[in-house]
Amino acid sequence: MMAKTKMQLTSELGSDWWNDSNDHALLQHAVDEGAVGATSNPIITKAAVESHPDVWNPVIDRLIKDHPEKSEDEIAWLLVDEVGRRAAAILEPVYERTDGRKGKLSLQVSPKYYRNAEEMVQHAEHLASLAPNIAVKNPVVPAGLRSIEELTARGITINATVSFSVPQAVATAEAIERGWKRALENGVDTSTLTPYVTIMVGRIDDHLRRVMAQHGITVDPGVINWAGVAIFKRAYRIFNKRGYHGKLLSAAFRCHFHWSQFLGGSVVISIPYEWWNQFNASNIEVVQRMEEDVPSEILAQLEDNFEDFRRAFYEDGMTPDEFASFGPSVHTLNDFLQGYNDFVCIVRQRMLGQV
Repeated sequence: MMAKTKMQLTSELGSDWWNDSNDHALLQHAVDEGAVGATSNPIITKAAVESHPDVWNPVIDRLIKDHPEKSEDEIAWLLVDEVGRRAAAILEPVYERTDGRKGKLSLQVSPKYYRNAEEMVQHAEHLASLAPNIAVKNPVVPAGLRSIEELTARGITINATVSFSVPQAVATAEAIERGWKRALENGVDTSTLTPYVTIMVGRIDDHLRRVMAQHGITVDPGVINWAGVAIFKRAYRIFNKRGYHGKLLSAAFRCHFHWSQFLGGSVVISIPYEWWNQFNASNIEVVQRMEEDVPSEILAQLEDNFEDFRRAFYEDGMTPDEFASFGPSVHTLNDFLQGYNDFVCIVRQRMLGQV
């Protein structure tokens, strides 16, 4: 009898794991290994397209030929639709087997809409129409929170992104609760509504490393690796205590803590393909760690040295008006906007015959 993999043991402990990519080949392998969801963004979709030119270049060429008057942006979004449909189809058996509770593919609204709730809602409705098992990613900034409430009220599953802190996670959960209440009042079916509240644990770690370098801060080696972990665990306890409908999702991996420290929690762990294969081959013991506290001496170093850690760790550390200007938000929005521009360049090159 073959030994169970680390990912199989992760599922047995009650934590769902997703493949952090919509690449159809990688996703199929992940689903075969027990993944019950997947996520994407412009950067991930660009990588998925570039990894399979034999599959996607003919699709791009067909879209350009069939829509001679559409802009390169419009063709790029048609391509996102095609990549999304294929990935959603891979997850659909999971969706059917779990009566719509699992098997969701996350697709992200245009990063250019981060200031406009109405445009986010319209785009999200389109993305949700591509397949029954779509969760739509909205950034946790003021307009995104309004969009999250509205989409939940319309019975569309959301996945919060550009989110790094307890204040953002709680604000998202409260927006979901308001939307959920409206959905019930209006007779909207909530049976397959499974909202996800992402905390990009690795990106808050990245931010604190930048702050550390910029201000010459010295802490013990490895302390920064615990920042996102501490924030996620604190949010988890708040969510459990209040019984929110939203489920926390760990994303943006930088070390194995972003998996191993959340084992046993009723959460989603979205893991890049290369990472979950590394974990399967590792000697890390798969045991319940979600309820374990972050060592107090490490927490003290984070609180004493980093104001932005305190802003992210405490529920009242930030107001929603501060979410968009929070350092990791600025960095991540810039990454998503640049990633989108790079994705459009793939279409431009084929449209202009440069490849």
